[in-house]
Amino acid sequence: AVKYSGYLEHWDEPFCTNCYSKSPRLMKLGKDITLWGLEIGLLTMKKGEMARFVFMPDYAYGRQGCPPLIPPNATVMFEVELLDFLDSDESDAFFELTAEQQDAFPLQKVLKVADTERMFGNYLYRKRLFEGAKDRYKRAFSILGRSPSSEAEQCQINASKLLVLLNLSLTYLKLERPSQALAYGKKALEIDQRNAKALFRCGQACLRMTEYKKAQDFLVRAQHIQPFNHDINNELKKLA
Repeated sequence: AVKYSGYLEHWDEPFCTNCYSKSPRLMKLGKDITLWGLEIGLLTMKKGEMARFVFMPDYAYGRQGCPPLIPPNATVMFEVELLDFLDSDESDAFFELTAEQQDAFPLQKVLKVADTERMFGNYLYRKRLFEGAKDRYKRAFSILGRSPSSEAEQCQINASKLLVLLNLSLTYLKLERPSQALAYGKKALEIDQRNAKALFRCGQACLRMTEYKKAQDFLVRAQHIQPFNHDINNELKKLA
């Protein structure tokens, strides 16, 4: 996620910019951002950093330029602010493999891919892009169904699954689809029946569905585990 403005020499106004957008869309290096100099420059930056780059023609629009806007052999200057970034390269490559190739992947790499997809979903969730977030969480969950070879592996898979299921339950609540939120909350409880967040999500979902007795059962169980949780107590007040 980057804000940028590109300038030609002696120009006060940018020939391209996305700074008028409050929340610039995510752009992929090599696909959405193809200016060679800009790709190189962004890879040197830290999150939150602002920079100014001057690109010679070979790193910008080349000998031909980009008529009529960019003249031949133009040197250009870009002002850039790196708002955020996600490294999805390994994840994207994984999902391009066949199912058989994915099954042959080491578990640690699968868990890393699932974590990347979950973080991608978290980013979209923070931007209130709930449909996109839900799709990323589902991608993460879809690859966590492999059979473990040991109890330790099962624990690792369950820990990763639990985070994704809790996120899916919350996201479906935001999408006003409480029945799905309840279903994913229950899946989380199959992994950890004393998980206060899962109980809370199920209680919220039942309350939205006006199933008040079920909502009370879930919320009281959550309160027993976390008696001073502000959100749980507020939901019980709402239910009362």
